Amino acid sequence: MEQRVDNDRRSDAQREVESRPGRDVPGETANKAPLRGAVRRRRAAIAAGALAAIVLLIALLLWWLNARNYESTDDAFIDARTVQISAQVAGAIVDVPVTDNQLVEAGAELVRLDDRDYVAQRDQAQASIENIQAQIVAQKAKIDQAQKQVAQAQAALTFAQQQADRYQALAKHGSGTVEQAQQYESNLLQSQAGYAAAQANAVATEKQEPVLEAQLKTAQAQLHQAEANLSRTIITAPVAGRIAHLTAAKGGYAGVGQALMMFVPRDVWVTANFKETQLDRMRPGQPVDIEIDAYPSRTFRGHVDSIQPGSGTAFSLLPAENATGNYVKIVQRVPVKIVFDKPPGVLLGPGMSVVPTVKVR
Repeated sequence: MEQRVDNDRRSDAQREVESRPGRDVPGETANKAPLRGAVRRRRAAIAAGALAAIVLLIALLLWWLNARNYESTDDAFIDARTVQISAQVAGAIVDVPVTDNQLVEAGAELVRLDDRDYVAQRDQAQASIENIQAQIVAQKAKIDQAQKQVAQAQAALTFAQQQADRYQALAKHGSGTVEQAQQYESNLLQSQAGYAAAQANAVATEKQEPVLEAQLKTAQAQLHQAEANLSRTIITAPVAGRIAHLTAAKGGYAGVGQALMMFVPRDVWVTANFKETQLDRMRPGQPVDIEIDAYPSRTFRGHVDSIQPGSGTAFSLLPAENATGNYVKIVQRVPVKIVFDKPPGVLLGPGMSVVPTVKVR
């Protein structure tokens, strides 16, 4: 009886212990441990993912806030006003002191033509000028002589007039003969004719001088033309730059207007074709970072110089005419001129690819 009572007490005590909250049976505790670890790892992964998402959102926000300050395009290239070097006078090519892709300074000799014909034309014009100048000097002497002849004829006319008046008076008073009076009257008429002839000769001689002066100006113009043609037998570089597409060769013949080479000036810039939707905040003077495909490790500095007042297609050879067909709206591109802040210091030529980035805010 006492043993049963003790067993019952132990059973009650055991049930009481098992019924206590938070009390695990050793077997059950071992089974729950992996589950709790998985829960903890899942919570940590969720927290890490949420943190990464927040960081990504912040990064995207910062990138957007920064990117909205810039406008960029890959539709851009190096541009320059290339010059076609051609002959202005015809002649045989006697020397070409430059070669392909050579860098030359302004005024450097590019092509020399045979100048013998043009030297002869210059000398002939100079001789013509000297001849006409000598004629003008001689004509001035003739004018002076003609004026003196007029003075001499005028003196003779005055004396003849006095003599005729004197003998007319004597004939009236019977102190002289009528024959003498008539003779001196005839002398007067001859003196008048001589004076008139001297005056006419003086006028003709004086009028010859302007004719010679006009001939002198014509000869001087011919000399200037001959000197200009002679100077054109030496073709020089208009500005500093590089030789391109050289076709002139020693021994060849250059006709008037014939292209001898292309010339690329050293002064280059960037023509960037931005979409019209990128131009809202773009203004001249804004700074630009210029990346050139040929020099990927370098970034060049520049600024917006000007924006073309119209899209590229508006100035093309065959501009679009929307009124002639069905209209489809297409975002147009507008050329923007970008200049370098300082000379790039590298070899650049028209058509080289560029990626400019303009800071618009």
